[in-house]
Amino acid sequence: MDIPIMLVCAVITIGFLVFIHEGGHFLAARAFGIRVTEFMLGLPGPSVGFTRGETRFGVTAVPLGGYAKVCGMEAGPLQPHLQEVLAALYRRGTANMEDVARDCGISDDAAYEALEELVEWGSVVGPQKADQFNTYRAPRVAPTKRQLKKAAAAGAPALPSYELGEARPVHDERALYESEYRQQYRSLPFWKRSIILLAGIAMNLLFAMVVFILVFSVIGFQVAHPETGEVTTIHASVLQALQAGFMYIGMVVQAVAGLFNPATAAQTVSDSTSIVGIAVMSKDFFQAGLVQGLEFMAMISVSLGIMNLLPIPPLDGGRFVVEIFQKGTRRTVSQKAMNYMSMAGMALFLGFFVIMLNQDIQRFVFGNW
Repeated sequence: MDIPIMLVCAVITIGFLVFIHEGGHFLAARAFGIRVTEFMLGLPGPSVGFTRGETRFGVTAVPLGGYAKVCGMEAGPLQPHLQEVLAALYRRGTANMEDVARDCGISDDAAYEALEELVEWGSVVGPQKADQFNTYRAPRVAPTKRQLKKAAAAGAPALPSYELGEARPVHDERALYESEYRQQYRSLPFWKRSIILLAGIAMNLLFAMVVFILVFSVIGFQVAHPETGEVTTIHASVLQALQAGFMYIGMVVQAVAGLFNPATAAQTVSDSTSIVGIAVMSKDFFQAGLVQGLEFMAMISVSLGIMNLLPIPPLDGGRFVVEIFQKGTRRTVSQKAMNYMSMAGMALFLGFFVIMLNQDIQRFVFGNW
């Protein structure tokens, strides 16, 4: 029964912390009017869930990790012909790539590249499994009650509704394109993009600080008298709890920084743990009680946040460094370069994961560590 309990504890711990991390990205993006088409717990793949507004919320088949799909985050310059391709598809509602190319007077390849970028924007729905050709569709449009009330209060015409793939009039191609572009991450200034990138890390650290205040100030912690052994509950001030939280964050920062020091890198990796170690420790902490379980989640939350600050794509810190580079040099990093950097980063983390997984198996399964 230990293994199922460990798995449940690990999924709850990681799932919740990823939820608040991705929730930070989601809330920041929506606060700036940026479209988010998916908010999922788990690795990309088959999922179950529901759609609210333009966002699909759900859980995938592998409930480890998670992601919020913020539209317009793809690197590289904009594809040409986006404006006319968007208008052509909306007028048709449903169309093959060749139909759009013919309507716009461009090559099939140019139409395909523009349509694929519009899919990434959430402005167009891409081909489905049942489609025999590269068939694209205009998205479903269903105004919310709040939007309808706002339009009615302003005396504006009723907002139209359209089903998936239904044709719709386009009176002003430029206005349609600009409306869609304003909902893209790439349309934002540098400081707003930075907030979206760092919002997940901020949420992880904020959660940890709230837990520190709750545990040390509200619930209190028990201390045994060195002579009598009498146990008393002490409630620290909020300021003291915050100080303890910042001290712990500083310790984690120092430990993570040890990865970049050749003299301490090996020891830092040796002291780290993988999903196996988190599963074992989460079971032990949760079985020890609610307070211990909260403390463990706060510690993992800090580690998750600080690790995401590492300047390695595809982590948030890596993307932030790319944003700084683009801002400083006024040059756009190509999608090809981003893909190479992301693959290198994933290879590095895969190496760390294999090493830490072996350590945890030796430590917790065979007891050889």
